[in-house]
Amino acid sequence: MEGVADIVVVGAGIAGLAVALGLHRSGLRSLVLESSDSLRASGFAITTWTNAWRALDALGVGDALRQQHVRLEQLVAFSASSGSVTTRLSLRARGKHIGKHEVRCLKRNLLVEALAKELPHGTIRYSSKVVSVEEAGTVKLLHLADGSTLRAKVLIGCDGVNSVVAKWLGLKVPAFAGRYAARGIATFPDGHAINPEFAQHFGTGYRSGMLPCDKKSVYWFFTWTSDGEDKEMRKDAARVREFVLSKMKTAKLPEEVLHVIERSELSGVASSPLRYRSPLNLLWGDISRGNVCVTGDAFHPMTPDLGEGGCAALEDGVVLAKCLAQALIGAGQERSEEDERRRIEAALRKYANARRWRNLDLVVTSFVVGFIQEGGNWVMNMMRDEVLSGLLA
Repeated sequence: MEGVADIVVVGAGIAGLAVALGLHRSGLRSLVLESSDSLRASGFAITTWTNAWRALDALGVGDALRQQHVRLEQLVAFSASSGSVTTRLSLRARGKHIGKHEVRCLKRNLLVEALAKELPHGTIRYSSKVVSVEEAGTVKLLHLADGSTLRAKVLIGCDGVNSVVAKWLGLKVPAFAGRYAARGIATFPDGHAINPEFAQHFGTGYRSGMLPCDKKSVYWFFTWTSDGEDKEMRKDAARVREFVLSKMKTAKLPEEVLHVIERSELSGVASSPLRYRSPLNLLWGDISRGNVCVTGDAFHPMTPDLGEGGCAALEDGVVLAKCLAQALIGAGQERSEEDERRRIEAALRKYANARRWRNLDLVVTSFVVGFIQEGGNWVMNMMRDEVLSGLLA
């Protein structure tokens, strides 16, 4: 079978749903192809900084999500070797250009569901895995795993680090950062007493963090530099949790940190390698070509050291929707197919130019901050704890 759609979004993750909702708010309909048989609402949590809230408000879901998550008051950084506080930073202070800061830790399932709920019925097509992309004149022909095909006037790849669309554009496979991350969520049915703050702990070769999502759940993460001997451990949730606890118990950290990790259900613990897009590939690679572009992790996978991956994906969706709306929505104007094609290509180039430097900055800064924060020798530790702690925060 062969179908036709004007705008096709590949992937119903945060990036894909943000694009689709941004287009919907702008008056443009899209079709979202999702490889799984239902909404991918599983996962952990993402830190949403002020820029993400501006995007969520533009998409019309900010207030609903605010009601479900606590606002964080401050960031507190600890030295794992001494147990002392190296930095305290207000998360409500006014920024130079954006007013008061706003930081919360959103449960991924609630964010995904909030975005999907606002889309018109039938926008997301499940069990639709794209396996290849082919030129077909002025449109793109998408071949799906079930043997069907779909013709698209605009193709937007939001299909993650292993993106088929990014591969078609010629972007290289994301590089391995040499580090891994373990994540988990602890649930307290009767409530917890964790302060509304983002606590970070820095040790030799690792960094951990803990922050509440709401009054009954706390998200934690642990990133470390691998020596290659923990390969089998990383596949087992129980061993991952024990590995994290063994590292944390040797450090001088508050007991509540260990309690949160111990409280985490094994179904809510997982580990994964950290990957990022090469800065040179971001600088010189094709973010868009013709009527095709990428957003989110398909565009700018980054290490989590700034907590900006999901935030940047939300930004992408708002900017891309605005660019396409400006190009395609007119007051009843009749346009030729050639004129429409030129407008689409110009809109995607405008989006790519707007996002290239922004995301290059985030990818590079995140990598450098992670390298410094997880330094494995005493010189790096001293620089981090005594000299650079305030700057890093």
